[in-house]
Amino acid sequence: MAVGRPNDFLRRSRVDSLPSDGRPEVLALRALKLGDLLVAVPALHALRRAYPGHRLIYAARAWLAPALALVGGVDTLLETQGLDEPLTLSPGRVDVAVNLHGSGPESLRRLDELAPARRIGHLGPGWEGPPWRSGLHERERWAALLRWHGIPADPLDYRLQPPTARNPLPGAAVIHVGAAYGSRLWPEDRFAAVARRLESAGQHVAFTGSEGERPRALRVAALAGLPDERVGAGMLGLGEFAAVIAGAAIVVSADTGAAHLASAYGRCSIVIFGPAPVSEWGPPPGPHIALTKEELRRGDVFSASPDPALLAVSVQDVLAAARELGSL
Repeated sequence: MAVGRPNDFLRRSRVDSLPSDGRPEVLALRALKLGDLLVAVPALHALRRAYPGHRLIYAARAWLAPALALVGGVDTLLETQGLDEPLTLSPGRVDVAVNLHGSGPESLRRLDELAPARRIGHLGPGWEGPPWRSGLHERERWAALLRWHGIPADPLDYRLQPPTARNPLPGAAVIHVGAAYGSRLWPEDRFAAVARRLESAGQHVAFTGSEGERPRALRVAALAGLPDERVGAGMLGLGEFAAVIAGAAIVVSADTGAAHLASAYGRCSIVIFGPAPVSEWGPPPGPHIALTKEELRRGDVFSASPDPALLAVSVQDVLAAARELGSL
């Protein structure tokens, strides 16, 4: 989706250019993408409850600000492009530093540079905490981390607040055609076949994606025999995109932020998985169906070519899931 100018929720930061409001501060680091934010929502809700008198700061990419505003309880965003540069707050200012990014030396170093009074993270040099465990679902991973540190956290506390942006596509059957990496790109002709069948069943199909994915979305729409006006890819701000998903009749997507938004708003969704395992990134209980062929999974997230586990999911698999969800 297109991202407009940061709103007042975002504070562009240099060293201590994020003004203090007088409260002690909790900083949670997770300098990743939309889906990564959404699986960390239970942890952020838990931190808000645990530190009601603190200012809760989330360190991540600037374009996530509209989605972060929907989490509830997070006070501001500290713009952080990644882990290559120090976090732009002076040492000693942050009371509690929380590593929701990972457990590697880069994230630990960036938080250590803040000299916080308390550190919450996994076990690492200078850090007390649980050892990193492979195979955990991401929502459970971060909730379990906080529980180890004495903070109650429920991995199913993942819901977002209602969107405040206008929904330009109310009730649409959303086909989200994009993904961050080629390993998650389900073929265009298959998306188009699903779109044609949904449209013939009386659904109003719309296509979403980022600005860079707009040409792909236009091709899928053309293959489906639908007009360019149905393509919202590249035309929606993140707040509008969240509103579209929150009001969708059904969402069909690869394992992307669109799928996590559908979970957060309890919308019917079909999620096609490739390199990432469903056991770690799959949707929560609800009207959601995850499709994959786990035994074929290659697992190379950064590959330019689709994962075999994703390619093994057929159009008929998706249509059968749509019938199960009552959308056909």
